[in-house]
Amino acid sequence: MRRILYFTAEENHLYTASGSALRLEARFETSEAGVAEFRDYLRGHRGTLLALLADVPGEDFHEEQIPFLRGADRDAVLRRRLAQRYRDTRLAAAFSLGQVATDERRNERVLLASFTNTQQFSPWLDALEEAGARLAGVYSAPLLAPRLAARLGVKAGRAFLVTADRAGLRQSFIEDGRLRFARLERTVDTSPQALALFVRSETHRLVQYLATLRALPRDGAPIQVLVVAPPGERRTFEQVLGSDARLTFRTVDADEAARAAGLKSLPQGAAAEAYYLHLAAKKAPREQFANREDRRRYQLWQLQRGIVAAGAAVFSLCALTAGARWLEALDVRGQAENQTIEARRAADDYQRITATFPVTQTSTENLRATVVEFTRIASRTATPEGAFMHVSRVLDQFPQFELDRIDFSVGHPDRRDRTAALTQPNTPGSRADPQAESALRLEISGRVNATERNDYRAITAQVRRFAGALGSSGYELARTDLPFDVASEGTLTGDISTESGEAPRFTVVLLRRLP
Repeated sequence: MRRILYFTAEENHLYTASGSALRLEARFETSEAGVAEFRDYLRGHRGTLLALLADVPGEDFHEEQIPFLRGADRDAVLRRRLAQRYRDTRLAAAFSLGQVATDERRNERVLLASFTNTQQFSPWLDALEEAGARLAGVYSAPLLAPRLAARLGVKAGRAFLVTADRAGLRQSFIEDGRLRFARLERTVDTSPQALALFVRSETHRLVQYLATLRALPRDGAPIQVLVVAPPGERRTFEQVLGSDARLTFRTVDADEAARAAGLKSLPQGAAAEAYYLHLAAKKAPREQFANREDRRRYQLWQLQRGIVAAGAAVFSLCALTAGARWLEALDVRGQAENQTIEARRAADDYQRITATFPVTQTSTENLRATVVEFTRIASRTATPEGAFMHVSRVLDQFPQFELDRIDFSVGHPDRRDRTAALTQPNTPGSRADPQAESALRLEISGRVNATERNDYRAITAQVRRFAGALGSSGYELARTDLPFDVASEGTLTGDISTESGEAPRFTVVLLRRLP
């Protein structure tokens, strides 16, 4: 909840802003008695958060240009210009109006603003300081006029915003969303038609004055005048405020302006100042008149809130992280429990299976070692499939050979095979002296279906080529029994009878070492 002191030349009103409603809390006269009453009120509300909205006549607005600067240099130049312009700078401020590019350098347009009588605020500001109140800022109705105009649809170009406040008729000149000039004219209780005529005449006077100051061009497009009519008087204002070549009037009803400002309804007895009060409480602009010393407690309060908010954010982050870690711990704990259950189930299955084993005179460890050794021996035991495939591939190359028998065995080569291997001629894949280690043994017997069976040397050569082909791909030729042999001296040995009609027979022994 925030309090706003509506400061006028005749009477001050203290409002409480809560949500979208304003509530009048107290009234104070502008006399010394009113200041004393305000002090008594603050004693019962020490440390309250309060903003001051000034709606008084005697405002000064002066436009100047300064070099385009930033930081401390700009602040020093603005302080010097304000001190040159105003004798009391406690409630003086400078507002930027944008940059201006010239041929020589770049400048910044600033609007110097203050009140012609700042002493009227001093007792009230001193009372806030003594009570330890947190002063959010000192605003004026013209400072909030650009924001109200934007909510009513005027965001760019030149425009006048005219409102009938408790203090009088408030006129604000706005250009591209920035305040350029404002004035307050006192009014008396008159009829709505007379008030509309007064709005028309005063707006024309203001246009002529600004044209004299060269703030407005003498000739140009019509300027929009946005007039907020009192409740229920929109039709009367529209009948009086007719547009011309210089001004285009647009009248807004009080309820429409209240909705645009975010205010649910106007407080009883309040006029258009309620829009400015609500915006000062909820959407206050950055520009204001109070200096840093007057706002020191408010800035400390903001810093404390920032620290608390940062601490809350860090705490929330830590809580979220801790929650995530807790969920992960729960998940890991669940996985561990599942693993424990599975381990127990596996142990039960093991016990149930081992219970069916026959009773032995050895331990479980010895049985496990025996199984492991048996598996290792089985992995090193050769099978005949690979050997038969090797013989089949060689037979595809020698169609004239026909096999009668293949003996497959695994073991140590006998002495006859080793002796024969020493006397075998060099063939691909054979070794000179095979060791007496475990090996795969193939004994292949067959015959040669040759056309000319009396060509003994050709038959012998074919058998030797066939045996050499078998002694490849990791196989060693251990022994070859030829159907007959032709020695180097030309002597023929073996069975050379052809009367039986049988084809010459041979025997080949292959060895393949096991790993």
